[in-house]
Amino acid sequence: MGTLRRGITAAAGLLLLATAVPAGAAPHESGRGLYEVRGTDSAERTTIAQAGVDVWGTHDGTLTFAAEPAQAQALRGRGLDVEKVGDVDELLVERSPGVRAAADEFPAGDEGYHTYGELTEVLEQAVADHGDIASLSSVGDSHEGRALHLIKISDNVAQDEDEPEVLFTCNQHAREHLTTEMCLRIVERFTDEYGSDPTVTELVDSREIYVIPTVNPDGAEYDIEGGRYKGWRKNRQDSGTDLNRNWGYEWGCCGGSSGSPSSETYRGPSAFSAPETTAVASFVDSRVVGGAQQITAHIDFHSYSELVLWPYGYTYDDSNDTMSPEEAKRFQEVGEALAASNGYTPQQSSDLYITDGSINDWMWAEHGILSLTFEMYPAGGGGLDGFYPPDERIEPETQRNDEAVEILLTEAGNQA
Repeated sequence: MGTLRRGITAAAGLLLLATAVPAGAAPHESGRGLYEVRGTDSAERTTIAQAGVDVWGTHDGTLTFAAEPAQAQALRGRGLDVEKVGDVDELLVERSPGVRAAADEFPAGDEGYHTYGELTEVLEQAVADHGDIASLSSVGDSHEGRALHLIKISDNVAQDEDEPEVLFTCNQHAREHLTTEMCLRIVERFTDEYGSDPTVTELVDSREIYVIPTVNPDGAEYDIEGGRYKGWRKNRQDSGTDLNRNWGYEWGCCGGSSGSPSSETYRGPSAFSAPETTAVASFVDSRVVGGAQQITAHIDFHSYSELVLWPYGYTYDDSNDTMSPEEAKRFQEVGEALAASNGYTPQQSSDLYITDGSINDWMWAEHGILSLTFEMYPAGGGGLDGFYPPDERIEPETQRNDEAVEILLTEAGNQA
């Protein structure tokens, strides 16, 4: 099958940027800085991401990222107008000014977020209160041995019924704690409101809903260790692997990840080298029953930038040998419907920048699952609030996606 080009070819031959400081580098810059480049297009954002910097978010063409001064200067050498807007370490101290006595608690003022232990208690209580429609298990263990919780919600929860299945995953990236709260919102809503809310009841009766609230519990716990935020993204295996660059489809293919262990987008030494991605993938593989994948739709929640993204991330093409034009159109139509419900911006993942080894690309290419990513609140981050919004934002920003979750659950019953 031929490919439909998107007309974006500038990134095709991009080289990774050197990290040596060229002549004329600003001598006063030291330590990790927070930088912005305004008015970027996809090719420029890919150039920046390929430099090995830590991309935080994008809004209205402005890309925000953390980088060493040498990386920022190298980008300036490529003709990009890179503006320093803050110091990462100073911002981390400002965002978590007090040290909590307990090592595993969120900073003071953010107690509304759930630690791994608190999350476990909430899931166990949901099953205790709603055992007729909810069951708790695990898809496997993290690198440090934490259970990767899986909760199933369905009217006959102990049976494997012939119903469309939908999977929600959260917290692949450690510092994106709001996403764990999003998965908890789904669990609590579809258990507590069953029998009283007609829409919830109908969907639970006609679907099998699976939720993994944290794919990266080790990283999430490390990120808040000592009651201070660290801005940690990866898992805790050796120097850390970016879980959303470790999936097996087009792993490391296209400059959308890094082979350097020190990089925030380090893809790992091989596809599925991280126990967390292996565990989730094995669960998805196990839902092939009688030769047919039972999971028909999936959302992977991230933060931030308020985006709805769909495959592919590794190529600018709309369609290719693994996605027909009709299938690409369906992704776009569903993505636009989801975005219309919550005010996010819909776009193909590569319109943001090129990524490879991502969960959405693998879900679709390997299993034909309608798999999308939500980048949650805020649209643009001021300092660290992009990753660490105050806990009073949890309720409105998770409820904001109620309708989108319903739309996807409904779409799961439709054939492409």
